[in-house]
Amino acid sequence: MPVTYLPRVVDDELDRLALPAVIVEGPKAVGKTRTLERRSKTVHRLFRQVEVDLVRADEDRLLQGEKPIFIDEFQRYPSTIDVVRNAADRDVGPRQFYLAGSAGESGDTHSGAGRIITLRMRPLAFSERQLEQPTVSLAELLGGSRPPVRGETALGLSDYVDEILRSGFPAIRTYEGADRAQALRGYIDRVVQRDIPDELGRAVRRPDALRRWLRAYAATSATTTSLEKIRDAAHGGDGRTANHQTAQAYRDALERLWVLDDLPAWLPTLNHLVPLLQTPKRYLADPALAAVLVGASRQSLLSGEDVEPLVPRDGSFLGSLFEALVVLSVRVYAQAASAEVAHFREQHGRHEVDLILERPDGNVLAIEVKLSQTVGADDVKHLSWLGREMGGQLLDAVVVCVSPYAYRRADGIAVVPLALLGP
Repeated sequence: MPVTYLPRVVDDELDRLALPAVIVEGPKAVGKTRTLERRSKTVHRLFRQVEVDLVRADEDRLLQGEKPIFIDEFQRYPSTIDVVRNAADRDVGPRQFYLAGSAGESGDTHSGAGRIITLRMRPLAFSERQLEQPTVSLAELLGGSRPPVRGETALGLSDYVDEILRSGFPAIRTYEGADRAQALRGYIDRVVQRDIPDELGRAVRRPDALRRWLRAYAATSATTTSLEKIRDAAHGGDGRTANHQTAQAYRDALERLWVLDDLPAWLPTLNHLVPLLQTPKRYLADPALAAVLVGASRQSLLSGEDVEPLVPRDGSFLGSLFEALVVLSVRVYAQAASAEVAHFREQHGRHEVDLILERPDGNVLAIEVKLSQTVGADDVKHLSWLGREMGGQLLDAVVVCVSPYAYRRADGIAVVPLALLGP
């Protein structure tokens, strides 16, 4: 049975763009092909070797057919960008080519000279899952007018746990229970057995070591754990670990496959907000992958059982997974609003804010994530401090939580359930 298409935030981004070509990049199974097929009249599928061979013999095949033309897995033929760019030189009309890729170099490295733009596509944000109608717009919060915040949702903690485990991969989330967990494990198997060897250009000598490294990485979700500590935590029963060079090769390949989605540290231009920690926060593309890698279940998460402490962490693993779900959603919405997303933490940890969204003009929106229904003074102390430090440059401050209500506190800080936050 075909999977029902869920409209994506990136659909609106694609509708607004009037450039000749757009590259959409992201992890496998995220929905790129389905999204771009719906708006294209001709499709070239380069994930099929026979198509690559035909294009290699005559690359003008990529330009044949009625436009818009969609070239899937474009990185399989490295000259695709040059072919499309040259075609755009001859005809600058809008929306002629769509390209999708699940591996390889980021579109930021392509020299499209303003004719090709790259969009990132992530797993389904919470609002894209159509469980609730959002009442609070991230774009409006970024506008700086401090709009009214209101709304009510019946979704509670167990619903968020269900969504963490269900995943944001459109096809995988249609399965139930054990079948869905098996599909997620199959996704990881493909990464280990096929995708990583393809990226490295050689077989993985010790697949078990790669799996342990991925599990250790998953266990550090929403933390700033160093890569060295992740490597040390990934030892097997024999005490052996991947050496530094091998671990770095894993990380680089997984980043190119979009399986890792670390959140960079915010480095503001305000000199008095230093020294700052510059280590990124660790995230996988989808919190469901992290959950299945460490063996977390609905029962264990809701009962408060924690995963094996491979690395030290503050708070529960469920709190980290909920934060990962919020970060995934906010990054989708922020991209549509042309805002960069980062985290903020002083080196000694005195002050930290989970998410900083920065507009092109340098003004910011600050977001804290709390796995709680109520928000007290202690939950907003870092947001209040940041407001005093930044003054008018802080557009708004928000706590995203599991409360049933969206509202503004007396101090002006917005409290928003994840279910009610949208683009």
